[in-house]
Amino acid sequence: MTNFGFPALYLARPNPKASPRLRHSPAHPLMAPSLKPPTDARIAVSRTPYLCSCCSGAFGSLFATNCEAAGIAAQQGPPLSRRALLTGAVAAAVALPGLAHSQGAITTVFTGGTILTVDRNFSQAEAMAIRGNQILAVGSDAVVRAAAGAGARVVDLRGRVMLPGFVEPHAHVVAGAVVDSLMDYVGMVRFASTAQVLEHLKAKARITAPGEWILARNFDPALQAGPEAIGFVELDAVSKEHPVFVLNASGHLAYANRRAFQVAGIAEDVANPPGAEFVRDGSGRLTGAMKNNLAFGQVLFKNPAVKNADPVTALIDLLGRWGKLGLTTASELALGSLSQSPADLKVILAAAQSGQLKARIRAYPFYTLGLAAWDEAGVKPDDGNALARVVGYKLVADGSNQGFTGLQREPYLNSDSRGIAYMSVEELKAQAVDRARKGWHLAIHGNGDAAIDNVLTALQAVSDAGVDMTKLRARIEHCSMLHDEQIAKMKALNVSASFLIGHVYYWGVAMRDKVFGSQRVQRLVRARSVEKAGIGYSLHSDFMVTDPNPLHMIQMAVTRRTWQDPQFVLAPGERVSVESAIRAVTAEAAWQLRSEHEIGSLEAGKLADFVILDKDPRRVDPERIKDIAVLETWMDGKQVFGA
Repeated sequence: MTNFGFPALYLARPNPKASPRLRHSPAHPLMAPSLKPPTDARIAVSRTPYLCSCCSGAFGSLFATNCEAAGIAAQQGPPLSRRALLTGAVAAAVALPGLAHSQGAITTVFTGGTILTVDRNFSQAEAMAIRGNQILAVGSDAVVRAAAGAGARVVDLRGRVMLPGFVEPHAHVVAGAVVDSLMDYVGMVRFASTAQVLEHLKAKARITAPGEWILARNFDPALQAGPEAIGFVELDAVSKEHPVFVLNASGHLAYANRRAFQVAGIAEDVANPPGAEFVRDGSGRLTGAMKNNLAFGQVLFKNPAVKNADPVTALIDLLGRWGKLGLTTASELALGSLSQSPADLKVILAAAQSGQLKARIRAYPFYTLGLAAWDEAGVKPDDGNALARVVGYKLVADGSNQGFTGLQREPYLNSDSRGIAYMSVEELKAQAVDRARKGWHLAIHGNGDAAIDNVLTALQAVSDAGVDMTKLRARIEHCSMLHDEQIAKMKALNVSASFLIGHVYYWGVAMRDKVFGSQRVQRLVRARSVEKAGIGYSLHSDFMVTDPNPLHMIQMAVTRRTWQDPQFVLAPGERVSVESAIRAVTAEAAWQLRSEHEIGSLEAGKLADFVILDKDPRRVDPERIKDIAVLETWMDGKQVFGA
């Protein structure tokens, strides 16, 4: 089975025209005066502060030398125009005929199973008919057959279960697709120990031509049993004929064998780049470990595949593979991070125009490029069409809690650090008001409770500026550490939440023991409290941070068990029902992406995006939801995956 993981890249290459970022001035009471690692040497590696890769815009910096990305950004003339965007949308519709018209198309009736519509009442239907790319009718078998007509094709579901196509509301598919195309995932989902990782790499070396690179990602010694680091000793044992490069899950560390250093021309006396390090042992000799992409990039960029990867092909291939997960809509929450320009939108439009895209994309321009860059490019909300569309604008308040850069009201456990504010409150307010007044939906990253304070302060300023908050549909991304009064304020401001539920499953034990302590961790991902307050929420993977597996995310939200200690249920009062979790990866996610009029539920007139499962998630042991098989995935009235 394919595993999808993340190389959480460490540092972004800041745009000089964008607003200042990564503030930790002691003058601000909620900004850390320092980022001192803990004194406990046993956990020093896992406590090293690092920035949030997905929301620092760092994905693109890793591929700064990629020829295709550079070519996209360097094309002559305005990077984008309203005419170009509309032309691209029309071309996409022509390339995928179902997008344009359903009139005269084949009518198909699905019956004989359980159809969960996920409409407002979570209705269950006997049958559904589609005509072309649209849902024609949903309801009883007799009513649907009558609507479909005598000539309709009939598909017997044979007792299986149909749901709306799953919607991933927060991912990073543009730069993430390039990474995914190059690096083999060796993270915690796939391998429990370093020994297993190394055995896998040895097996790969045996079937790889000598001299070719072996690239891997997501190695996490903080979660995978074994030594705290690897280097020449371990990776030379993998191969002395292949350059071997392994990216740490934190993204601020990487490891290579001696052959990779030789190919890259890294000599024993290499100087450390500013802010980066080629790690040495006690005798001063290189170990093969590297800190920061300014160091490990000198090795990685010698691989020709990194320079020549095609982002359009990579995006098409990635979303094609996601069909096996039941995903029919994905998202890009840092548009601009690959090419470091608004030209990233060209990658999405080119993929849509190819006629090969098997999932829809909803995109959010990223704040690090600066407001002017997007305005000058003519990018506006709702540019595109039902297949690929710009829907909102992304701002970022802080970093990562597990990276100790999420902005907190109180210091981290056994530390005097409160994290980092990526944007000041005034910057958040100014950019949020500017975008909201121009019709942009806002998605604002906030992990720590102090960061969420800042997000809510900025959104209050938006409300005070006269913006209709019900139309704005502002949402807090990750929304990790929540207090009761913050939930009340979210409700008052019509702000929804999008939860990275993997924070509970993958990092729950670490959050308890190393990040927050047993009491504060109870405020992590408060899905049930938000729901009880009448606030909508979605679940996301933050690909490439965790796997974009909706069925597994449903299970995580329902059980709240943790990967490292399955007996530990983190904040059991925050568990949600299966139906609630299903909504969070279908109808609620579609609403947050401003697409509920076309996807997210099975209702007449909407687009024919759906998934067929072998079991009903409501009727199985909650601990086995992730094991339910995806049998078929349909997008735009066409089957894009079959088991």
